[in-house]
Amino acid sequence: MNSAPAQNGSSSSDAGYERAVRDVYAAAAAEPDASLCCVAGTAWQLPGLDVPPILHEMNYGCGSTVHPSDLAGDAPILYVGVGGGLEALQFAYFRRRKGGVIAVDPVAEMREAAARNLEEAARRNAWFRPEFVQILEGSADALPVADGSAGVVAQNCLFNVFVEGDLTRALAEVYRALAPGGKFSTSDPITTEPLPEALRRNHTLRARCVSGCIGYEEYLQALEAAGFGQLIVRARHPYRLLTPQEHPELDHAILLESLEVLAVKAASKHGRAEVFSGRTAIFTGRGHAPIEGATFASGMPMPVSDRMARDLAARGDFRVTPPTYYARAAGCC
Repeated sequence: MNSAPAQNGSSSSDAGYERAVRDVYAAAAAEPDASLCCVAGTAWQLPGLDVPPILHEMNYGCGSTVHPSDLAGDAPILYVGVGGGLEALQFAYFRRRKGGVIAVDPVAEMREAAARNLEEAARRNAWFRPEFVQILEGSADALPVADGSAGVVAQNCLFNVFVEGDLTRALAEVYRALAPGGKFSTSDPITTEPLPEALRRNHTLRARCVSGCIGYEEYLQALEAAGFGQLIVRARHPYRLLTPQEHPELDHAILLESLEVLAVKAASKHGRAEVFSGRTAIFTGRGHAPIEGATFASGMPMPVSDRMARDLAARGDFRVTPPTYYARAAGCC
């Protein structure tokens, strides 16, 4: 996507596009909308966390961005697009201090709804105080935080609504806000094949997380173009089936998938981002094989990047497994 023309000729100056996004999320703040994004249940049931039902009803995401392994240290967590406040509350569970989570949203109605929801969460959870989550007015392309101030940035089912230029700016802002070595936890729907232009031009469907979806490779390319040196694919699973009956612009059904990626602000040793998609390499020779500072023991699967998997597959003494799209962490190389 980073080298393609704008998907529908729109930009952030397109009043129809901007208005559709604002109207959809203002309405979803006033009245929970179960059809706006869809995720089956809360990703984390955390001990001692009582989530108010309204937060479940306003869980406008397509996966989860809350992963405890990301949350070591004490640097603020920046959440882009507060929604109903569910993931901001889950992040606060791990920070538990004033301003430990900063949630940014441009829609006043959504900020107000999230604040009310977090007040209810405070009544249900003795450990939680609303000031643990600082809700700020701001947009994804102008985050109201200092350079390098966030240890983790997260967004869930928001960046897919952007046209190309807006996505580029939003990712640049995430990169700017992150400290060196910081982590961007992102979850978005993607498409398994190109969507027709007639569908892409539908501003309302774009705002509703349908017509702005790009493909898997395009999504990773956009993250790489922003400067991220490691991309860890955490999940990839069916999200929604678009049918001609529902969308007359289609002549056949198209499957959308939910993609979760952890992008790390770190330099790449090989000039390209290292993508970890759950592949392993198994040394089939005797003893050990030292490669790029790692030691492969005979018969033992070792997590590797897609680049390393391709390199080792060309050898005669390795067996390489296909992607699982469920990588727990970066591999050895």
